[in-house]
Amino acid sequence: MANDAWTDIKLSDVIDVKHGFAFSGDHIADEPPGDILLTPGNFAVGGGFKRGKYKYYRGPVPEEYVLHEGDLIVTMTDLSKQSDTLGYAAIVPTPVNVRFLHNQRLGRVLIRDSAKLDGRFTSYLLRTDKYRREVLAGATGTTVKHTSPDRILNYRTSIPPLSEQRAIAQILGSLDDKIELNRRMNDTLEAMARALFQSWFVDFDPVRAKGEGRAWHLSAQLADLFPGSFESSELGEIPNGWNSGTLGDVADHPRRSVRPDEIDPATPYIALEHMPRRSIALSEWGLADGLESNKFEFERGEMLFGKLRPYFHKVGIAPVNGVCSTDIVVVAPRKDAWFGFVLGHLCSDAFVNYTNSGSTGTKMPRTSWSEMARYQTVLPPKNIAAAFTDLIRPLTDRIIVSIHECRTLAALRDTLLPKLISGELRVKDAEQFAAGGL
Repeated sequence: MANDAWTDIKLSDVIDVKHGFAFSGDHIADEPPGDILLTPGNFAVGGGFKRGKYKYYRGPVPEEYVLHEGDLIVTMTDLSKQSDTLGYAAIVPTPVNVRFLHNQRLGRVLIRDSAKLDGRFTSYLLRTDKYRREVLAGATGTTVKHTSPDRILNYRTSIPPLSEQRAIAQILGSLDDKIELNRRMNDTLEAMARALFQSWFVDFDPVRAKGEGRAWHLSAQLADLFPGSFESSELGEIPNGWNSGTLGDVADHPRRSVRPDEIDPATPYIALEHMPRRSIALSEWGLADGLESNKFEFERGEMLFGKLRPYFHKVGIAPVNGVCSTDIVVVAPRKDAWFGFVLGHLCSDAFVNYTNSGSTGTKMPRTSWSEMARYQTVLPPKNIAAAFTDLIRPLTDRIIVSIHECRTLAALRDTLLPKLISGELRVKDAEQFAAGGL
């Protein structure tokens, strides 16, 4: 319960909400290059910034609609059935070699009086249940829900003194900062895994270096596994002793279909909307409660691939045992030695382009495991595939551990947030609570 030091306010007293710009659809693409056009898809359910579901803009940009690190934004439009993100807030992260753009579906929150209201505290205030209920109650539209700056600005609440606002923001922010650090580390590990796959199995760098008598970034034991020359094949020049083959030679689709009545409601459930673009491991999932149709079972460590166009870029390792939509193909290596090799191909641009060009159907083009299995590739000897898996496995295992840690931290943050913002839990008690939960 808030005390006497807290102040009753109306948001219009302390903030403004600025509409974004209507960027032309003619210049919007699903893949880089381009500026990143932020959308409601870049908001997590519950608020906060969500990476991965980017749209790219390649046209002219008014400078006033370029967002910067630390800017506070809110969703003004929501296409989901439950209006999962409408009105929620997020802070723009550090841009890396790109610009983030403010489009018309988002509002930018401007603090009018920084002596009364802290920006990061505001970002958490705009993620509370009470605030969200009022936004949803005033939302318009049927299939697509909309809110407006006026509806947000009409919200009334109580806020603590500025010093306590900053302390609350520091507690909640430290958890979000740790989550962000983990995600950046995962990005680095993913980049390492992709670069290693490209080097070994696409560019054949170890073979070329050995043939030219150059040192390569491999131990002597690993270097001895590679040949030093190439031979002709139906796929062009390939390393001597390697073979032409298909993905189906080393991977399979363990089709395990289950009925809804066979699925525990607490079972993790992955649908296409949970899957980001070509990740090494998937970080989101829901629960199987309320499923009404058959699903595929999968096991932790198996790979999931979205089979509907334009979702072929949705792929990654399952971090849990669970069930998934039948619009997703479950893929597993035939032998553990081929784990890294199979993963590298499923996540590659070449494989996505292959499934895209071979998809069939008019309203909803799709691929299938039988089509995916025919994907032609150069197969290394099993001992090289196993050596690659030995290098990749620690990276993917660390990524999965980090994913689970992020979910634990997010759950702790979501427990603390409403209690701190309402004054039910004071800062000193929250610090002790957070320390015990970390």
